[in-house]
Amino acid sequence: MSKKNTKYIFVTGGVTSSLGKGIVSASLGLLLKSRGYKVTIQKLDPYINIDPGTLNPYEHGECYVTEDGAETDLDLGHYERFLDSQTSQNNNVTTGRIYQSVIEKERKGDFLGKTVQVIPHITNEIKRRIKILAKKDFDIIITEIGGTVGDIESLPYIESVRQLKWELGENNSMVIHLTLLPYLASSGELKTKPSQHSVRQLMESGIQADVLVCRTEYNIPKEQRAKLAQFCNVPLENVIECKDLDTIYEVPIYLQKQHFDDVVLKELDLKSDKQADLKEWKNFLKKYQHPKRKVEIALVGKYVSLQDSYKSIAEAFIHAGANLETEVKIRWVYSGDVNNDNLEETFKGIDGMLIAPGFGDRGIEGKIQAAKYARENNIPLLGICLGMQIMTIEFARNVLGMTKANSMEFDTSTPEPVISLMEEQKNVVDKGGTMRLGAWKCTLKPGSKLAEIYGTKNISERHRHRYEFNSDFQEDFEKNGLIPTGFNPETGLVETLELKNHPFYIGVQYHPEYKSTVATPHPLFKAFIKASTRK
Repeated sequence: MSKKNTKYIFVTGGVTSSLGKGIVSASLGLLLKSRGYKVTIQKLDPYINIDPGTLNPYEHGECYVTEDGAETDLDLGHYERFLDSQTSQNNNVTTGRIYQSVIEKERKGDFLGKTVQVIPHITNEIKRRIKILAKKDFDIIITEIGGTVGDIESLPYIESVRQLKWELGENNSMVIHLTLLPYLASSGELKTKPSQHSVRQLMESGIQADVLVCRTEYNIPKEQRAKLAQFCNVPLENVIECKDLDTIYEVPIYLQKQHFDDVVLKELDLKSDKQADLKEWKNFLKKYQHPKRKVEIALVGKYVSLQDSYKSIAEAFIHAGANLETEVKIRWVYSGDVNNDNLEETFKGIDGMLIAPGFGDRGIEGKIQAAKYARENNIPLLGICLGMQIMTIEFARNVLGMTKANSMEFDTSTPEPVISLMEEQKNVVDKGGTMRLGAWKCTLKPGSKLAEIYGTKNISERHRHRYEFNSDFQEDFEKNGLIPTGFNPETGLVETLELKNHPFYIGVQYHPEYKSTVATPHPLFKAFIKASTRK
């Protein structure tokens, strides 16, 4: 469908945070895309950090990296996984970035001596960021506003939406408000009052919700639905139930059954003769829910108590597992608890192991012990980013006899720095947005396991790191069987390692999980699950 006039959908949240605005936005995007529209989704985050790149994963979950090297909110991962299309730095905006841009303009004298204020200067910048994606010929732009209606930090975004709705004119924008219907066991009923108050608060900011999406544990009775419609000023068919489901991948189908996409298209005055075709999605879901086999993978990481810290890895296992009709059960292992005395107990019965990315020296020795255990017991192992570096350190210490081998990240004075700081990082002072980020090319050695897995020697994968394999030690590793098989064609940076005479022992400096989607599971995760199945 060619673009005539870009339409805008704003998704707000009320009552409580973490209701699933990202999943609802991604599900709607999938439905609209399947009906022939060119759709993208962006996230507006109200925190003052420029991006989540410097945040501890316990603060905000996984930091997702786009193809163009932006460190973004994990919801962008959901957008890409559902839509099977790439996002960019323009798809994630924070309050910090908004204010940074306005202050830079003020310092340059762009405002000609005017007093710089939230209205109009901050709201104008927010509106500019929202509309910038329209230049890429999208039919529909879905904008998810982080936080909860009523939060002080969200007010400039809500005001910007109010202004935009007026500026864009009738039928060119709409607001979907996501709320919670709590269930009171004592009275045995769903309560609508919190949603009513949330909608009223939105109206006090000058915005009338066009559609109400209600998160609920139970089906909404007709009388409750009618009550919501009446007191929230929306048509009855615009009250959409979003019940708790077994998997987020059921949500698009559940919403489609309620004609969610039809409701939205009607509000935007869009007509599509093409019905949403979710045949492939349903096929994926069927395979996921009815696997023929099962494997258990130990994920060894530092942040396992908040599993959102490894969201893309967990979802990549789901995509690849469904493709292979295999249930992938993850055993979450905190690396700080792993030691020589409990290796057998910790990893008893696993079919494969993944050593996860991370930063800092906490839990590192546990990861090294885990890699050693997998290597010596022929357990399929995939190391990602720091995981590859851990495999390097372990091999150096226990095979090459370099007992003091380490990464310069953990010991700047190590006499055997098998992992060193990248040359271009040595003069970097600022921590935010300065790592090696985004998509970089990699050339794989012909005949390597990875070249066989990818089916080509030239690949491109996304990165997020400062430290690298020290090529000064490359010959020692090759002679003893841990072979560098992937290199950046411009810099010679070692991107991948493979161990000879092992069923599957592969480390990659990049993050393959970022490119896995429902429609295109990542080949490396598929190969890893296959190897674990054989084990």
